[in-house]
Amino acid sequence: MKMVDVGGKKKTERVAVAVARLRMLAATLERIQQGQVEKGDVLAAARLAGIMAAKRTPDVVPLCHPIALSGVEVTLAPFEAGLEVRVVVRTVDRTGVEMEALTAACAAALTVYDMCKSVDRGMVIENVQLEHKSGGRSGTWDRTPPKPQRRAARKR
Repeated sequence: MKMVDVGGKKKTERVAVAVARLRMLAATLERIQQGQVEKGDVLAAARLAGIMAAKRTPDVVPLCHPIALSGVEVTLAPFEAGLEVRVVVRTVDRTGVEMEALTAACAAALTVYDMCKSVDRGMVIENVQLEHKSGGRSGTWDRTPPKPQRRAARKR
């Protein structure tokens, strides 16, 4: 094992966007939105956890480079079955911030779970994924929605 040498790379602006979804009972989402969770402000705690996790990513992902982050934005928004965590991480450095964005999305989702588990142990954290990355030698990458599958025509 070795940490990849990025010393020869140019510093460029790099951005990564990651998401995670939490499926939960409608009543749990309602309690979060109304500020009626015993442990406190779930959304504020999750945002803070995401920011802190992005900053500490090299401490939990063994071969990840320490990076000077220039910005971390964590938002949580309701969707039809729960909450979606969206994280945008920025830097000007020699390597990308995908791992920081993914780690932040996971930590924010775990914080929601931790704060709400007393009312909804059945919550599911799912679809943790990179949505966008830009900068560096490989340029820009965006997740494209899957194409609908065509059904084969039936022979009679």
